[in-house]
Amino acid sequence: MNSQDHNAPASPRIHEGSEARPDLSSLHVREDVAITGLCGNVHLPTGRTCDMPERHDGSCHFIGPEDAENLAAH
Repeated sequence: MNSQDHNAPASPRIHEGSEARPDLSSLHVREDVAITGLCGNVHLPTGRTCDMPERHDGSCHFIGPEDAENLAAH
């Protein structure tokens, strides 16, 4: 279905294969960030989200909630 509202925000880009990620239903993963192909792991005490690629090596790189909102919107 096409939106008639030309000012409506674009849907986030869903990364190929992200629907198959078993961690999307976990409370510590931001689904809106993870479906774009990023880690999306959330540091629960601070609410910061990892912006590294999905299944990255090493430690997470956490960004603030506002920056994660921007990632999810793109």
